[in-house]
Amino acid sequence: MSTAETLADSASETLPDALREEIRLLGQHEAHPRAACIEALQRVQREFRWVSDAHLREVAGLLGMSAADLDGVATYFNLIFRRPVGRRVLLLCDSVSCWLMGRERLEAHLSARLGIRPGQTTPDGDVTLLPTVCLGHCDHAPALMLGDALHGDVDTQKLDAILEAAG
Repeated sequence: MSTAETLADSASETLPDALREEIRLLGQHEAHPRAACIEALQRVQREFRWVSDAHLREVAGLLGMSAADLDGVATYFNLIFRRPVGRRVLLLCDSVSCWLMGRERLEAHLSARLGIRPGQTTPDGDVTLLPTVCLGHCDHAPALMLGDALHGDVDTQKLDAILEAAG
């Protein structure tokens, strides 16, 4: 079984009852239930690490939206993952500032160290390496995020230390 198949199998076809109820409550607290769609997608992602088509359809139904409308929201936001990802996601900033300050060296170093290219997940399903448009940390370029932690002024030595600390 491939990494993608393993990760895809980790997502149940339906949302757990408790999560379904959380999403219903999110929608009830808004003047228009669809206003809760980003938070709902984030909660699904916290549970499953990504938002499958089945989960997207279910969330859309709970919030009174079409699946196509919710997919438009999900694909607009670069931190909502519509494909399976690893246990940890490493976002490497792809902005002009980061390119000028050495982003290409970091990508090459990461690819060699992890044995993957951008857009791929390590064979053990641990890390997914993704380029991202901008992390808004241009004054500390090059920048990356590992999980929720933002790191700036990253060179290959600092990158190794970040990966070691993360386990």
